[in-house]
Amino acid sequence: MTQILVADDHPLFRDALRRAVQTAVPQAEVRGADSVQALFDLIEACPQADLLLLDLHMPGAHGYSALAHIRGQYPGLPIIVVSVHEEAGVARRALAHGASAYIPKSAAGADIVAAIRAVLAGDVWMPRSLLGVQAGLDPDETAAAARVASLTPQQFRVMTMISSGQLNKQIAYELGVSEATVKAHMTAIMRKLGVTNRTQVALTARVLAIDQDALPALLHTPE
Repeated sequence: MTQILVADDHPLFRDALRRAVQTAVPQAEVRGADSVQALFDLIEACPQADLLLLDLHMPGAHGYSALAHIRGQYPGLPIIVVSVHEEAGVARRALAHGASAYIPKSAAGADIVAAIRAVLAGDVWMPRSLLGVQAGLDPDETAAAARVASLTPQQFRVMTMISSGQLNKQIAYELGVSEATVKAHMTAIMRKLGVTNRTQVALTARVLAIDQDALPALLHTPE
């Protein structure tokens, strides 16, 4: 049976995507997640999933960071990015980060169904309004994506919390671990990202943000 994952934090749109999946593949098993952490747990529970529909804006995600991480950790899982953004540049970057399709949330249901069927058939899909968009990334963004892809799911969670300005004790509380464990994760994260402090961790996440001019909150947060 075809197994399709839907990750979006808005229940109504998640239901809309579920209906589109069931129209495209009537016998598919559809499972949903409303945050990046829930998505990681879902992917781990569904290692043979055939497709992921991924919203770029979910709790625990910063721009393309979740896409880059999932692409690196699960290279065999095709991903359709679903986003409120309709700019060609946003779609271009999503494809360059490894998405197989890009669907603006304003797209008609028939387009979502077409994208699902195309990607399951092994094709790349774009709405007509974005056809001709060339996928490509700035070298710094390519390098940042590769480093983020090397993180474990737990290290990725810690990185996103750091990038949101959370302190070690806050991260430890949310994850149910000790501050010493968080510090150990920090050491591993900085080594994998090739940086030496928390601010540089946040700056790596900034490179993968959709709005790259928006500085992370961490830059104004004490360690």
